[in-house]
Amino acid sequence: MRELNVTEITEAVASLCIEANHHLDEAARGCLKARAEEEDWAPAKAVLAIIEKNIGIAAEGEFPLCQDTGMACIFIELGQEVHLTGGTLEDAVNEGVRRGYTEGYLRKSIVADPLRRENTGDNTPADLVLRLVPGDRVKITVAPKGFGSENMSQIRMLPPSAGAQGVEDFVVSAVEAAGANPCPPIVVGVGIGGNFNRVALLAKEALLEPLDGANPDPFYAEMEERLLKRINELGIGPQGFGGRTTALKVNIRTAPTHIAGLPVAVNINCHVSRHASVVL
Repeated sequence: MRELNVTEITEAVASLCIEANHHLDEAARGCLKARAEEEDWAPAKAVLAIIEKNIGIAAEGEFPLCQDTGMACIFIELGQEVHLTGGTLEDAVNEGVRRGYTEGYLRKSIVADPLRRENTGDNTPADLVLRLVPGDRVKITVAPKGFGSENMSQIRMLPPSAGAQGVEDFVVSAVEAAGANPCPPIVVGVGIGGNFNRVALLAKEALLEPLDGANPDPFYAEMEERLLKRINELGIGPQGFGGRTTALKVNIRTAPTHIAGLPVAVNINCHVSRHASVVL
């Protein structure tokens, strides 16, 4: 059994909050560059060039990638052989978010109550997803999620008879309805299966997949490619100015489901597909 003081988790979360808000990973930057080279619509090409310039400025560490520095979505894979000491995991995570957003001068966007709307002042509480895994390590991923894209999310409890075609039609319709609101080019996370709450989490976790990878299941890899093609044929384009680049990538995650159901969720991310990880 390995002991780990939760102060290490706090420090890691604080650092990751700042890193994720300033640095886009290499796969995402490469994907944007490739799309820009393929784009032949002048306004779209100009917008993509501005986005690339913005990414470079943010990487200098003074200004974040986006003014909406998001709700702090924290994903933790906790090894079963780890004994946490010095406090609770949830308190440690929230303290890390508090420090990261305060010390990093990141916008605080969380209200304590959805209707009374009083800002908590430090971007807490975080949205924490915890998974127990084998081993004695702790993997922490911080994914700040802006709500321009989050507000465009949709979920549908389809009948099994809808099949793959029904799933794909729903995903495309969700992106079409979103239009320019989520600041395209977007990354589309799709969850299929599970139940009402599980499918939404699948869609959000799909956004953590690298943009230069492919689904390990050939069936879903082909579906991702079909969806990307259909979405880019919508012509929404970067920031809604038209063109061939409405989406950078579609990632799908699935889970077993009930014989009577076919849950589908779409969680959209803007081109600032932010997330950073560390293993303790």
